[in-house]
Amino acid sequence: MASLAQLASQWNISPELLEELSKYATPTGLADYSALAIIAGVSGAYLSRGYLWDQPDPYAYLAYERPQLKNGGQAGANASKETRNIAQKLEETGKNIVVFWGSQSGTAEGFAHRLAREISIRWGQDSMTADLSDYDPISITEIPQSKLALFIVSTYGEGDPSDNTAEFWSWINKAGDISLSNLHYAAFGLGNTNYKFYNRVVDVVVEGLDKFGAKALMPVGKANDAEGATEENFMTWKDDLFTVFKEQLGFQEVEAKYVPSLLVQEDESLEPIDLHHGEPHGSSEGSKGNQSSAVRTLSISKSRELFTSSDRHCLHMDLDLTSQPDLTYKTGDHLAIWPGNPDAEVELLLHVVGLSSRSDIPLHIKAVDSATKVTIPSPTSTNALFRYYLEICAPVNRDNVRDLAQFAPTPEAKSYLLQLGQDKDYYANVINRTHLNLGRLLQLACPGQAWSNIPLSYLVETLPHIRPRYYSISSSSVVSPRKPSITAIATTTPLPDNSDELIHGVTSNYLLAISQHAQSQPHPHGIRYHLNGPSDALQGGKVFAHIRRSKFKLPITGKTPLIMVAAGTGLAPFRAFLSERCQVQKIGKEVGQMILFFGCRNPAEDFIYREELEEMQNTLGDKLRIVTAFSRKEDTPRQYVQDRVSEFGDDVVKLIDEGGSFYVCGRAGMAREVEKAVGATMAKVKGWSEDEVNNWSKAVKKKNKWQEDVWG
Repeated sequence: MASLAQLASQWNISPELLEELSKYATPTGLADYSALAIIAGVSGAYLSRGYLWDQPDPYAYLAYERPQLKNGGQAGANASKETRNIAQKLEETGKNIVVFWGSQSGTAEGFAHRLAREISIRWGQDSMTADLSDYDPISITEIPQSKLALFIVSTYGEGDPSDNTAEFWSWINKAGDISLSNLHYAAFGLGNTNYKFYNRVVDVVVEGLDKFGAKALMPVGKANDAEGATEENFMTWKDDLFTVFKEQLGFQEVEAKYVPSLLVQEDESLEPIDLHHGEPHGSSEGSKGNQSSAVRTLSISKSRELFTSSDRHCLHMDLDLTSQPDLTYKTGDHLAIWPGNPDAEVELLLHVVGLSSRSDIPLHIKAVDSATKVTIPSPTSTNALFRYYLEICAPVNRDNVRDLAQFAPTPEAKSYLLQLGQDKDYYANVINRTHLNLGRLLQLACPGQAWSNIPLSYLVETLPHIRPRYYSISSSSVVSPRKPSITAIATTTPLPDNSDELIHGVTSNYLLAISQHAQSQPHPHGIRYHLNGPSDALQGGKVFAHIRRSKFKLPITGKTPLIMVAAGTGLAPFRAFLSERCQVQKIGKEVGQMILFFGCRNPAEDFIYREELEEMQNTLGDKLRIVTAFSRKEDTPRQYVQDRVSEFGDDVVKLIDEGGSFYVCGRAGMAREVEKAVGATMAKVKGWSEDEVNNWSKAVKKKNKWQEDVWG
């Protein structure tokens, strides 16, 4: 044992002081020895925890195990670790062509599956699809010359790649000494000319592939969603690709006949507890890159109407995170709602395919080969497929219209579908007069007769999967940390050539039905949903939802000036921003100057959050100015937010020069016009050339001083 002198030296205190302290540390009686014994016993017990006592129960996992994941369920299918080498995967599965996809909303993914399926069926070439995030990008360099790579990638926001393209995007931009001289490829991009960086992602991908020696089979194809032409743009590019197959590569076209890539089989031995009844798949984990939280069941604590108009509906909904302690959000994030399909559409489709009486029979969904990924939970039922997993309300594209002809119950129905699928103008004319989702199309083509020849596997393979709809959170996480709110307008669109028939937005009307039900009222248009959800999981006014992180954020310091521009429900995140700024001021901190430009149709009908904005203005005083624009106000010329931004141009430039941050939320077309207005004002005030304005625009966006949360 160390002497007092050694301890004193080690602890850097005098030996005399240590000797004095030791008098008080030495046990002198029975009580002291007893106390030491108790302390030693407690310490020993704590240190032995997990070894001698409180050992984890080795069978505890059984309490959380789901029987549906056994014996071929989704988890079992993914139990063995998949290779991340795409060249190896192609070799192992005997595939000649891989269709890579990068998709944010699911459109590019859907195109990829359609293309791979048609290549296999129509050209006899074994093909597969590949999520870009599932494979190491460097392994693309190993794809041999005898195989083809096709890329279908989307662009969103400010020229950003989709979440699942991020790893490949980083690699193609930063890769050094690599060779792609063996790679033959073709590429198609999805974009929107309402956005400044139209189809930037496919341009960058193609530039990178070419730089490393890859050989393009044909010019890059591009879709423009601003014109509603995405579907036709894709089909035109696909036809050009197939011409290359025939004329350059010598592929032989064969009679197109459906060959399933999935097996969908009934299994009546399964019990209801074994099935997935419609819970969102992937609900146990967040998305790749941790941009999204796990899907959870959230209660709607309060809902109210924001419009005064009787024929238009806009909802403010407060959700409650109390029951989900692991779920959090930050001001500016998005909340995703997972909807169900309307009862009438589910019942119609079940009826026309002759499955009404067997809709609850358990089904197993399995891949025919290892290159096909099963993305719908299995086992399940037809009712769950049509109600929760497949987009049965979406219009049927011309490719699928043509393919459905092979299952027609009558020659007349077959002839009708072939004409509709092959004639672009005829298809456009028909779809302008009626909303052709699958159930309605089949009923129209052959009234009163069941299409019992359509394999259920075909519907699972060809119908898009239901995707969540994203809403900007309209509350501040500082003010309301456990009750995020969303602002949703219920969309109801009359057909251009048939004003009596309406197209109802699935998710927004789903939310409207929940809100009306809470007040014991029917949906205004009589639309019914199964509001209790699968296995009554949503009973009592709940929804399946998750949080998605956003870059649309307030500056770190409250002193930073803000310029905010919104139209319609684009006001939602700015309600949150201003609420947070009010809170900052209330606790005695300084806030910067703010201008909010807000546009709507008519102040008497759809000026949402008007009273709240007035209260915030009273709280913030001269720190906040609200500038409005009304496009349909009686006896007043039409005004849009971009007009008002130009009108107050000097004030906008002043705040920008003072280090202000600029935010735009709403439709992409509006955001583009706002940027033009600001650019013209900067040129006028500062005497800049067009190049100088463009350089300034790029610089402020790179610094995150200009942010957009836009859509459409």
